[in-house]
Amino acid sequence: MPKQAAGILLYRQTERGLEVLLAHPGGPLWARKDLGAWTIPKGQFGDDESALAAAKREFSEEMGSPAQGAFVELGSIRQPSGKIVHAFTAESDFDVTTVKSNLFTLEWPPRSGRSGEFPEIDRAEWFALAEARRRILKGQEPFLDRLLALLKSNAVT
Repeated sequence: MPKQAAGILLYRQTERGLEVLLAHPGGPLWARKDLGAWTIPKGQFGDDESALAAAKREFSEEMGSPAQGAFVELGSIRQPSGKIVHAFTAESDFDVTTVKSNLFTLEWPPRSGRSGEFPEIDRAEWFALAEARRRILKGQEPFLDRLLALLKSNAVT
């Protein structure tokens, strides 16, 4: 069974148009990466938890406060790694200045014997859709298309 993760793609309508919330992974492996490195806030879950419950839990852990809104499923996508990511969306105006991520431990530099603690997410930003396409991991880009299709169908208001 492939690993599974669940996350939340928040969106908002502004005077500039549609914007989506993306998060930049923390830690030294991602520090100098930008285009194609951003992600929806997400994390792994097991059989004892629903995808939506996991998505809400992971959002709170990685962003420092819960996502608010009426959640709609965007389906799942198999990532190049084989992991299956389930995504949900909701309209929200999440304040990115409040991001305070949980930490993970990593040996760094590799094979040094030293370990450090790093935030899972080092920052989050709202992006217009065109810019979000440049920033998001390519394996998650279809979630942007699914959000657009959902909004165009008037299923979410």
